[in-house]
Amino acid sequence: MIQSFFIWQKCWLYIRSTLQPAHQQQKKDRVALYGVLMVLLSAVLFSGKAVLAKLVYCQSTMSVSELLVLRMLFSLPFYAAMLLMQWQQHKRNTTHQPFMQRSHVLPTILLGLLGYYISSFFDFWGLKHISAGLERVILFSYPTMVVLFGAWFFKEKIQRHQVLALLLSYAGIAIAFAADFEQPQSGNVWIGAAFIVGCAITFSLYVLFSGKLVPQVGVSKFTAVAMLSATTAIFLHYFVMGGGVQQLLSFSPQVYGYMLLMAVFTTVVPSLLVSAGLKRVGSSNVAIISSVGPIVTIFQAWYFLGEPFGWQQAIGTVLVVAGVLWVSKKTTQQSKAD
Repeated sequence: MIQSFFIWQKCWLYIRSTLQPAHQQQKKDRVALYGVLMVLLSAVLFSGKAVLAKLVYCQSTMSVSELLVLRMLFSLPFYAAMLLMQWQQHKRNTTHQPFMQRSHVLPTILLGLLGYYISSFFDFWGLKHISAGLERVILFSYPTMVVLFGAWFFKEKIQRHQVLALLLSYAGIAIAFAADFEQPQSGNVWIGAAFIVGCAITFSLYVLFSGKLVPQVGVSKFTAVAMLSATTAIFLHYFVMGGGVQQLLSFSPQVYGYMLLMAVFTTVVPSLLVSAGLKRVGSSNVAIISSVGPIVTIFQAWYFLGEPFGWQQAIGTVLVVAGVLWVSKKTTQQSKAD
């Protein structure tokens, strides 16, 4: 009887040891799937920001500073509540670890300023001059910039496939850029494009370095601190430049409705989703999944704003997306091989 028990115990231990790797792999697959869905939804939501901004510009005389202040003002309660929840959870914890490591505070603040203060100003200044569709096509060059900046900062050799991806992406931008000159514009296309390129550069640096920091700080804590830092900088910028409260109260209810949508559904929710996605799938896979962004924005701009969508925009978008997919695929293959 005892001997039979030990035989069955050995059989069970063997079966469990055999099934455990498969179970762990299934768990990893689920985590990766959740990450993919998070990044996909964040890309779709982020894509609506340009369309909402164009609607606000069309229906008001709102300046870039006023737009950013209202956007962050509506977002502020969510990020403040998020940080408060993190603080309360930390107080309930029995460990004596600090709420946030001192070495993480300054980098998180600087990344918030880079990704949601400087980058946002470049983005909304650019949207004053160019179409929402072109803005998204140019801005979507940031994944190739992530790879190049990664090679620069982390001393990795630039590969041949990265050069090919750059050629594809910027050829697509040039085609879409040329198409915009054939359409009536509310501003200077060159100036608008330059601002969006600046936005792409600063946002690519944000993605590159936040991808390293988020796993150490935590998704909610990093997002809340980064966004509150950017909010503080935007408020200071507005009031130092002579802005007043009265100006912020002078717009129509419809404009405030657009701003609320922009704050919640194209700022708060996607910023959380992309941070969570970076933690689960990494920056290279985020670049792959985010390839839906330009397509969604161009469709939304055609549907809501009446912006044209011709063969040049289609070819430009396909080339940019192909460049990003190519460099991201190769990067992922290399990381797996390593």
